[in-house]
Amino acid sequence: MTEARAPGQDEFSDTRFMPRTPRGRWRAWLNRRVPPERRVVLHRSNVFIFPSRTGFAFVGLIGLLILAAINYQNSMVFGLAFLLASTFALAISHTFRNLNGLTIEAAGVRPVFAGEHAEFAVRLIRATPRGHHALWLGWPGEIRQNVDLDEEVEQQVHVPVRAPRRGWLDPGRLRLETTWPLGLLRAWTWLDLAQAALVYPRPLLAGPPRRAALATGEGEQLVTEGHDDFVGLRPYRAGDSLKHIAWKSFAQEGELMVKEYGGHADRRLWLDWEALPGLSTEDRLSTLCGWVLTCDAARDEYGLRLPGLEIAPGRGEAHRSKLLRALALHGEPPHPHGDAA
Repeated sequence: MTEARAPGQDEFSDTRFMPRTPRGRWRAWLNRRVPPERRVVLHRSNVFIFPSRTGFAFVGLIGLLILAAINYQNSMVFGLAFLLASTFALAISHTFRNLNGLTIEAAGVRPVFAGEHAEFAVRLIRATPRGHHALWLGWPGEIRQNVDLDEEVEQQVHVPVRAPRRGWLDPGRLRLETTWPLGLLRAWTWLDLAQAALVYPRPLLAGPPRRAALATGEGEQLVTEGHDDFVGLRPYRAGDSLKHIAWKSFAQEGELMVKEYGGHADRRLWLDWEALPGLSTEDRLSTLCGWVLTCDAARDEYGLRLPGLEIAPGRGEAHRSKLLRALALHGEPPHPHGDAA
Protein backbone atom coordinates (compact mmCIF):
# COMPACT_ATOMS: atom_id res chain seq x y z
CA MET A 1 0.00 0.00 0.00
CA THR A 2 1.08 3.56 -0.57
CA GLU A 3 0.87 6.24 2.08
CA ALA A 4 -2.07 8.64 2.16
CA ARG A 5 -1.73 11.93 0.37
CA ALA A 6 -3.76 15.09 0.55
CA PRO A 7 -5.35 16.68 -2.52
CA GLY A 8 -2.76 18.54 -4.55
CA GLN A 9 0.14 16.59 -3.05
CA ASP A 10 1.10 14.52 -6.10
CA GLU A 11 2.49 17.48 -8.00
CA PHE A 12 5.36 17.88 -5.57
CA SER A 13 5.84 14.73 -3.50
CA ASP A 14 4.86 11.65 -5.50
CA THR A 15 8.08 9.78 -6.22
CA ARG A 16 6.44 7.84 -9.04
CA PHE A 17 7.02 10.77 -11.39
CA MET A 18 10.32 10.28 -13.17
CA PRO A 19 12.70 13.24 -13.68
CA ARG A 20 12.44 12.85 -17.45
CA THR A 21 8.81 14.04 -17.39
CA PRO A 22 8.10 17.80 -17.17
CA ARG A 23 6.48 17.38 -13.77
CA GLY A 24 9.33 15.17 -12.59
CA ARG A 25 11.95 17.70 -13.74
CA TRP A 26 10.04 20.48 -11.98
CA ARG A 27 9.85 18.42 -8.77
CA ALA A 28 13.56 17.54 -8.93
CA TRP A 29 14.50 21.19 -9.52
CA LEU A 30 12.27 22.30 -6.63
CA ASN A 31 13.85 19.71 -4.32
CA ARG A 32 17.27 21.16 -5.12
CA ARG A 33 16.11 24.75 -4.78
CA VAL A 34 14.02 24.23 -1.62
CA PRO A 35 15.13 20.89 -0.08
CA PRO A 36 12.96 19.21 2.59
CA GLU A 37 13.92 20.62 5.99
CA ARG A 38 12.12 21.06 9.30
CA ARG A 39 13.41 24.64 9.53
CA VAL A 40 13.65 26.94 6.51
CA VAL A 41 14.87 30.54 6.28
CA LEU A 42 13.45 32.43 3.31
CA HIS A 43 15.81 34.36 1.04
CA ARG A 44 16.18 35.21 -2.62
CA SER A 45 17.02 31.63 -3.60
CA ASN A 46 13.79 30.08 -2.35
CA VAL A 47 11.26 32.91 -2.84
CA PHE A 48 9.54 33.38 -6.19
CA ILE A 49 7.83 36.59 -7.31
CA PHE A 50 5.58 37.36 -10.27
CA PRO A 51 2.92 39.93 -11.15
CA SER A 52 -0.61 39.09 -10.08
CA ARG A 53 -3.63 39.57 -12.33
CA THR A 54 -4.02 43.04 -10.90
CA GLY A 55 -0.33 43.60 -11.55
CA PHE A 56 -0.64 42.63 -15.21
CA ALA A 57 -3.57 45.03 -15.57
CA PHE A 58 -1.49 47.72 -13.89
CA VAL A 59 1.39 47.14 -16.31
CA GLY A 60 -1.06 47.25 -19.22
CA LEU A 61 -2.35 50.60 -17.97
CA ILE A 62 1.19 51.97 -17.84
CA GLY A 63 1.76 50.82 -21.43
CA LEU A 64 -1.44 52.53 -22.62
CA LEU A 65 -0.46 55.76 -20.85
CA ILE A 66 2.95 55.74 -22.51
CA LEU A 67 1.39 55.16 -25.95
CA ALA A 68 -1.09 57.99 -25.34
CA ALA A 69 1.68 60.30 -24.15
CA ILE A 70 3.76 59.55 -27.26
CA ASN A 71 0.76 60.03 -29.54
CA TYR A 72 -0.37 63.34 -28.02
CA GLN A 73 3.08 64.56 -26.88
CA ASN A 74 1.68 65.19 -23.42
CA SER A 75 4.31 65.52 -20.72
CA MET A 76 1.80 65.18 -17.85
CA VAL A 77 0.72 61.78 -19.12
CA PHE A 78 4.40 60.82 -19.38
CA GLY A 79 4.83 61.90 -15.75
CA LEU A 80 1.82 59.86 -14.62
CA ALA A 81 3.08 56.78 -16.49
CA PHE A 82 6.55 57.07 -14.93
CA LEU A 83 5.01 57.61 -11.48
CA LEU A 84 2.98 54.42 -11.83
CA ALA A 85 6.02 52.55 -13.12
CA SER A 86 8.03 53.71 -10.09
CA THR A 87 5.24 52.55 -7.80
CA PHE A 88 5.30 49.12 -9.45
CA ALA A 89 9.08 48.89 -9.03
CA LEU A 90 8.82 49.79 -5.34
CA ALA A 91 6.06 47.21 -4.89
CA ILE A 92 8.45 44.52 -6.16
CA SER A 93 10.91 45.33 -3.39
CA HIS A 94 8.30 45.54 -0.62
CA THR A 95 6.51 42.34 -1.64
CA PHE A 96 9.77 40.38 -1.69
CA ARG A 97 10.91 41.82 1.64
CA ASN A 98 7.61 40.74 3.18
CA LEU A 99 8.86 37.15 2.93
CA ASN A 100 12.62 37.67 2.97
CA GLY A 101 14.28 36.74 6.28
CA LEU A 102 11.24 34.90 7.62
CA THR A 103 11.92 31.56 9.33
CA ILE A 104 9.40 28.72 9.07
CA GLU A 105 9.74 25.54 11.11
CA ALA A 106 7.68 22.43 11.76
CA ALA A 107 6.12 22.38 15.25
CA GLY A 108 4.54 18.91 15.25
CA VAL A 109 1.20 17.31 14.47
CA ARG A 110 -1.11 15.16 16.58
CA PRO A 111 -2.47 11.80 15.38
CA VAL A 112 -6.02 11.83 14.02
CA PHE A 113 -8.57 9.30 12.85
CA ALA A 114 -9.21 8.68 9.15
CA GLY A 115 -11.74 11.13 7.76
CA GLU A 116 -10.68 13.95 10.10
CA HIS A 117 -8.37 16.89 9.42
CA ALA A 118 -4.80 16.72 10.63
CA GLU A 119 -3.59 20.08 11.90
CA PHE A 120 0.10 20.62 11.21
CA ALA A 121 1.61 23.16 13.56
CA VAL A 122 3.87 25.64 11.74
CA ARG A 123 5.91 28.25 13.58
CA LEU A 124 6.81 31.55 11.87
CA ILE A 125 9.68 33.59 13.30
CA ARG A 126 10.86 37.02 12.20
CA ALA A 127 14.51 37.95 12.62
CA THR A 128 14.26 41.66 11.72
CA PRO A 129 12.46 44.58 13.37
CA ARG A 130 10.11 44.96 10.42
CA GLY A 131 6.88 43.00 10.40
CA HIS A 132 5.50 40.49 7.93
CA HIS A 133 1.95 41.18 6.81
CA ALA A 134 -0.89 39.34 5.06
CA LEU A 135 0.80 35.93 4.83
CA TRP A 136 -1.26 32.98 3.60
CA LEU A 137 -0.35 29.35 4.33
CA GLY A 138 -2.02 26.20 3.10
CA TRP A 139 -1.91 23.14 0.91
CA PRO A 140 -3.53 23.20 -2.54
CA GLY A 141 -7.24 22.46 -2.26
CA GLU A 142 -7.30 23.00 1.52
CA ILE A 143 -8.25 25.88 3.81
CA ARG A 144 -5.54 28.54 3.99
CA GLN A 145 -4.53 30.36 7.17
CA ASN A 146 -3.81 34.08 7.38
CA VAL A 147 -0.91 35.30 9.54
CA ASP A 148 0.41 38.75 10.46
CA LEU A 149 3.68 39.19 12.33
CA ASP A 150 3.50 42.80 13.47
CA GLU A 151 4.48 43.00 17.12
CA GLU A 152 5.05 39.28 17.75
CA VAL A 153 8.51 37.84 17.24
CA GLU A 154 7.02 34.45 16.44
CA GLN A 155 3.61 32.92 15.92
CA GLN A 156 2.38 29.34 15.65
CA VAL A 157 -0.32 28.43 13.16
CA HIS A 158 -2.25 25.18 12.74
CA VAL A 159 -2.67 24.40 9.05
CA PRO A 160 -5.32 21.71 8.38
CA VAL A 161 -5.25 19.00 5.73
CA ARG A 162 -7.75 16.19 5.28
CA ALA A 163 -6.64 12.68 6.29
CA PRO A 164 -8.56 10.33 3.97
CA ARG A 165 -7.09 7.01 5.13
CA ARG A 166 -5.00 5.41 7.85
CA GLY A 167 -1.20 5.25 7.88
CA TRP A 168 1.29 8.05 7.43
CA LEU A 169 -0.10 11.23 5.93
CA ASP A 170 2.57 13.16 4.02
CA PRO A 171 0.83 16.37 2.91
CA GLY A 172 3.60 17.36 0.50
CA ARG A 173 4.71 20.95 0.05
CA LEU A 174 3.16 23.83 1.93
CA ARG A 175 2.43 27.00 -0.02
CA LEU A 176 3.29 30.32 1.64
CA GLU A 177 2.43 33.45 -0.30
CA THR A 178 1.72 37.16 0.00
CA THR A 179 0.53 40.02 -2.23
CA TRP A 180 1.25 42.75 0.31
CA PRO A 181 1.28 45.78 0.06
CA LEU A 182 -0.61 46.70 -3.12
CA GLY A 183 -1.64 43.34 -4.54
CA LEU A 184 0.31 44.03 -7.75
CA LEU A 185 2.79 41.19 -7.24
CA ARG A 186 2.63 37.76 -5.68
CA ALA A 187 5.61 36.38 -3.78
CA TRP A 188 5.48 32.72 -2.78
CA THR A 189 7.44 29.63 -1.89
CA TRP A 190 6.83 25.87 -1.66
CA LEU A 191 8.04 24.35 1.62
CA ASP A 192 8.52 20.70 2.51
CA LEU A 193 8.85 20.71 6.30
CA ALA A 194 9.61 16.97 6.41
CA GLN A 195 6.80 15.98 8.75
CA ALA A 196 3.99 13.45 8.50
CA ALA A 197 0.86 12.79 10.55
CA LEU A 198 -0.10 9.42 11.96
CA VAL A 199 -3.67 8.56 10.95
CA TYR A 200 -5.57 5.93 12.94
CA PRO A 201 -8.27 3.78 11.29
CA ARG A 202 -11.75 5.20 11.22
CA PRO A 203 -13.37 3.73 14.39
CA LEU A 204 -16.32 1.43 13.77
CA LEU A 205 -18.48 0.71 16.81
CA ALA A 206 -19.90 -2.76 16.18
CA GLY A 207 -20.82 -3.89 19.68
CA PRO A 208 -18.59 -4.58 22.68
CA PRO A 209 -15.73 -7.09 22.39
CA ARG A 210 -16.08 -10.50 24.01
CA ARG A 211 -14.19 -11.14 27.22
CA ALA A 212 -11.53 -13.78 27.65
CA ALA A 213 -12.93 -17.29 27.44
CA LEU A 214 -11.36 -18.45 30.72
CA ALA A 215 -11.50 -16.65 34.06
CA THR A 216 -8.17 -16.88 35.84
CA GLY A 217 -9.26 -15.47 39.19
CA GLU A 218 -6.61 -12.74 38.83
CA GLY A 219 -9.02 -10.02 37.79
CA GLU A 220 -11.10 -7.64 39.85
CA GLN A 221 -13.59 -9.20 42.29
CA LEU A 222 -17.14 -8.29 41.36
CA VAL A 223 -19.94 -8.46 43.96
CA THR A 224 -23.00 -10.29 42.60
CA GLU A 225 -26.13 -12.00 43.84
CA GLY A 226 -24.87 -15.38 42.71
CA HIS A 227 -23.97 -18.45 44.72
CA ASP A 228 -20.18 -18.49 44.36
CA ASP A 229 -17.77 -17.60 47.18
CA PHE A 230 -18.95 -16.03 50.44
CA VAL A 231 -17.75 -12.41 50.66
CA GLY A 232 -19.19 -11.09 53.94
CA LEU A 233 -22.22 -9.59 55.65
CA ARG A 234 -24.01 -6.34 55.04
CA PRO A 235 -27.07 -4.69 56.60
CA TYR A 236 -30.45 -5.89 55.36
CA ARG A 237 -32.16 -3.82 52.67
CA ALA A 238 -35.80 -4.05 51.66
CA GLY A 239 -36.21 -6.54 48.86
CA ASP A 240 -33.29 -8.78 49.82
CA SER A 241 -33.94 -12.51 49.53
CA LEU A 242 -34.89 -14.15 52.83
CA LYS A 243 -32.72 -17.17 52.11
CA HIS A 244 -29.61 -14.92 52.27
CA ILE A 245 -30.40 -13.57 55.73
CA ALA A 246 -27.79 -14.52 58.36
CA TRP A 247 -30.13 -15.85 61.04
CA LYS A 248 -27.30 -16.96 63.31
CA SER A 249 -25.87 -13.42 63.31
CA PHE A 250 -29.35 -12.04 64.00
CA ALA A 251 -29.73 -14.35 66.99
CA GLN A 252 -26.38 -13.25 68.42
CA GLU A 253 -26.32 -9.54 67.60
CA GLY A 254 -29.98 -8.71 67.19
CA GLU A 255 -29.30 -6.96 63.85
CA LEU A 256 -30.65 -8.26 60.57
CA MET A 257 -27.73 -8.97 58.22
CA VAL A 258 -27.56 -10.43 54.71
CA LYS A 259 -24.93 -12.83 53.38
CA GLU A 260 -23.12 -11.44 50.32
CA TYR A 261 -21.55 -13.60 47.68
CA GLY A 262 -19.18 -12.75 44.91
CA GLY A 263 -16.96 -14.13 42.24
CA HIS A 264 -13.83 -13.31 40.30
CA ALA A 265 -14.23 -11.89 36.83
CA ASP A 266 -11.33 -11.58 34.43
CA ARG A 267 -11.28 -7.93 33.39
CA ARG A 268 -8.61 -8.52 30.77
CA LEU A 269 -9.79 -8.43 27.15
CA TRP A 270 -8.06 -9.67 24.05
CA LEU A 271 -8.93 -7.71 20.92
CA ASP A 272 -8.21 -10.40 18.39
CA TRP A 273 -7.89 -10.09 14.62
CA GLU A 274 -9.14 -13.68 14.27
CA ALA A 275 -12.36 -12.83 16.13
CA LEU A 276 -13.59 -10.95 13.04
CA PRO A 277 -13.71 -13.50 10.22
CA GLY A 278 -15.28 -12.54 6.92
CA LEU A 279 -14.44 -8.83 7.17
CA SER A 280 -12.04 -6.95 4.93
CA THR A 281 -8.71 -5.74 6.30
CA GLU A 282 -9.88 -2.15 6.74
CA ASP A 283 -13.18 -3.19 8.34
CA ARG A 284 -11.32 -5.41 10.79
CA LEU A 285 -8.95 -2.61 11.71
CA SER A 286 -11.83 -0.14 12.08
CA THR A 287 -13.73 -2.53 14.34
CA LEU A 288 -10.63 -3.19 16.46
CA CYS A 289 -10.09 0.56 16.67
CA GLY A 290 -13.64 1.02 17.95
CA TRP A 291 -13.07 -1.73 20.53
CA VAL A 292 -9.90 -0.02 21.75
CA LEU A 293 -11.82 3.21 22.34
CA THR A 294 -14.65 1.32 24.08
CA CYS A 295 -12.27 -0.55 26.40
CA ASP A 296 -10.31 2.58 27.19
CA ALA A 297 -13.50 4.45 28.11
CA ALA A 298 -14.52 1.55 30.40
CA ARG A 299 -11.00 1.49 31.95
CA ASP A 300 -10.67 -2.21 31.13
CA GLU A 301 -7.37 -4.01 30.83
CA TYR A 302 -7.05 -5.05 27.21
CA GLY A 303 -4.52 -6.39 24.74
CA LEU A 304 -4.28 -6.69 20.97
CA ARG A 305 -3.54 -9.57 18.63
CA LEU A 306 -2.72 -8.86 14.98
CA PRO A 307 -1.04 -11.10 12.42
CA GLY A 308 2.61 -11.17 13.51
CA LEU A 309 2.04 -8.88 16.51
CA GLU A 310 0.77 -9.32 20.05
CA ILE A 311 0.57 -6.53 22.64
CA ALA A 312 -0.01 -7.63 26.24
CA PRO A 313 -3.06 -6.33 28.11
CA GLY A 314 -2.76 -2.98 29.83
CA ARG A 315 -4.59 0.27 30.34
CA GLY A 316 -3.97 3.99 30.25
CA GLU A 317 -3.27 6.69 27.65
CA ALA A 318 0.14 5.32 26.63
CA HIS A 319 -1.27 1.82 26.15
CA ARG A 320 -4.19 3.18 24.10
CA SER A 321 -1.82 5.15 21.85
CA LYS A 322 0.40 2.10 21.38
CA LEU A 323 -2.51 -0.04 20.20
CA LEU A 324 -3.93 2.64 17.92
CA ARG A 325 -0.49 3.14 16.38
CA ALA A 326 -0.21 -0.61 15.71
CA LEU A 327 -3.61 -0.57 14.00
CA ALA A 328 -2.71 2.51 11.94
CA LEU A 329 0.57 1.07 10.65
CA HIS A 330 -0.56 -2.52 10.04
CA GLY A 331 0.73 -3.43 6.58
CA GLU A 332 1.80 0.17 5.86
CA PRO A 333 5.21 1.37 4.55
CA PRO A 334 7.65 3.11 6.93
CA HIS A 335 7.63 6.80 7.77
CA PRO A 336 7.99 8.83 4.54
CA HIS A 337 10.85 10.89 5.97
CA GLY A 338 12.65 8.00 7.66
CA ASP A 339 11.80 9.18 11.18
CA ALA A 340 10.34 7.19 13.99
CA ALA A 341 7.52 9.61 14.60
